[in-house]
Amino acid sequence: MRQVRRREFIATVGAAALWPIAARAQQSDRPLIALINPGSSEIAALRVAAFRKGLNATGYIEGQNVTIEYHWLEGNYDRLPALMADLVRKPVAIIATPGFQSAALAAKAATSSIPIVFGVGDDPVKLGLVSSLARPGGNATGTNSFVQEVLTKRLRLLHELLPRAVRVAVIVNPSNAASSETTIQTLKESAPALGMQIEIFKATTIAEIDAAFAAFSRDRPDALFVAPDGFLTSRGVQFATLAARHAIPTCYTSREIVSVGGLMSYGTDLTDMFRQVGVYAGSILKGAKPGDLAVLQPTKFDFAINIQTARALGIEIPPGLLAIADEVIE
Repeated sequence: MRQVRRREFIATVGAAALWPIAARAQQSDRPLIALINPGSSEIAALRVAAFRKGLNATGYIEGQNVTIEYHWLEGNYDRLPALMADLVRKPVAIIATPGFQSAALAAKAATSSIPIVFGVGDDPVKLGLVSSLARPGGNATGTNSFVQEVLTKRLRLLHELLPRAVRVAVIVNPSNAASSETTIQTLKESAPALGMQIEIFKATTIAEIDAAFAAFSRDRPDALFVAPDGFLTSRGVQFATLAARHAIPTCYTSREIVSVGGLMSYGTDLTDMFRQVGVYAGSILKGAKPGDLAVLQPTKFDFAINIQTARALGIEIPPGLLAIADEVIE
């Protein structure tokens, strides 16, 4: 199934990068949306499909009356300033950054005129993206996913699954500075009430993820908590494989990782976030002003558990957790 999805993704999304120059020139009259993602194209097929679904709901269909330019940073956040400068020069009609807070901030710093549709975890007012949630003003709007509340809930669910766990390792991506700082602060504030101790590890590359697990094999934490970050999420198979190899119970922000062998996840439904960003992008193309579109708040949160992985780790899942899980993978 994964291979089929990848082929579909390459045929529909990746084709945009393969069009000959002459063909692109023929489409120059179409509005151009830049969709920016911190991870890689290989895992993003469902989310990109959701973004297109949101656009379709407003009457815009890729390849017919709108063009989408895809940018996959694969964790290279230092590319953002140059990328934004290039998008402003083109210029694109809309910069869409669902689930990518650093890109939203970089876009806001680069332009005050091109509409930005974001998906962020922190308060967008505090971040300086909008003036208020109800009336954003300016050139940006989007969704806010309450990352602090979600982080606290995920840590609490981990505690319910592993009530004896005390030492919890947390992997953050320091390149995603604002998100990492929020994660560290929130977890250090929440952990003591649950009898947990937090130890921070940093990873910005594939090799540094491997190095972190090598450290875990020596220090043996009771559990691992992977911070919400586009690059870390894009390494789901790597995390699931290493967690199984080192027998470390691990919780994630994305259910996609649970579907490939991760133990558990809790977080905002990112697929629905991409759809909502698509709807707003289409609304703006039809004439709506981003400053008049209220920042949306998520209504869908996913809690997923992989029973097979739990069994392999010798973990008995409490019936109460199974009862509230949105997805249970056998």
